[in-house]
Amino acid sequence: MWNASLAGAIALLALGMSMASGEGVRGETDRVEPTAPARPADQRGPAGGIATSQANAPQAGSARLVALVIGNGAYPDADLTLNQPVSRARALADELKGRGFDLVTGENLGKQEMLRAIEAFVNKVTPGSTALIFFSGFGIQASRKTYLIPVNAQIWIEDDVRRTGVSVEPILGELESRGAGVKLIILDASRRNPFERRFRGFSAGLAGIYAPDDTLVMYSAAPGKVINDTDDERSVLVSELIAQIRSPGQTAEEAFNRTRVAVSEASHRNQVPWVSSSLIARFFFASPLPPGPDSTR
Repeated sequence: MWNASLAGAIALLALGMSMASGEGVRGETDRVEPTAPARPADQRGPAGGIATSQANAPQAGSARLVALVIGNGAYPDADLTLNQPVSRARALADELKGRGFDLVTGENLGKQEMLRAIEAFVNKVTPGSTALIFFSGFGIQASRKTYLIPVNAQIWIEDDVRRTGVSVEPILGELESRGAGVKLIILDASRRNPFERRFRGFSAGLAGIYAPDDTLVMYSAAPGKVINDTDDERSVLVSELIAQIRSPGQTAEEAFNRTRVAVSEASHRNQVPWVSSSLIARFFFASPLPPGPDSTR
């Protein structure tokens, strides 16, 4: 079970690896300083950091908003280090924090650090919470499942993807077991597999997610498709998503679909994001528009 494996990984980390990577877990009041000197904000390296930020308490009767935002770009074993994911993650995290989300953020995380970030995120979820996950970096499909790749992954065969990657579906299962309401997944990870030459056979792009009810998913490209990334740190996807998040009066599903259309048009259909929804509840990033004078009350 994912619960057991995650708990075991966290326990091992706490016993023997808690500060070995030199990153710090930060909160507003309690702070664990990194054992290595802090890097400048725009300097990237193979070891990243996890941060937590407590948003303003939600109003009485409103659901809690929690988010996990990870940008992985410093892949030393990949053919090409990605310049965009950290900046994209920071831009979206800033927007979500301003909208009341309680955040766990991570940059250039290894496997154990990703597990720690996931554990911190899951622990924030209470019944009825809206839970959002954003990951920018490499995602690889193996055995028809999508795995998010840590920066310290050593991948030579497909089994290494399952061993060193982090599967999305068990995280969704944990959110469901904790009673999360709306679940929003955004994966900016439909990039060409940098390890594909090492595999005898491989599947391009990401696999579709088997998601529970009340889940809305957006990939940067359709399952099985890849995008040609640019050096644009913000990216059309993140820029358009933030613009739609700021637009009042539309549901999250409408915001994701309008992002898909805007990205498709801006890229002349070279990039067509994929949106899949099983949403039943209605969720608004921005406040719904007040009813007009002729609205039925």
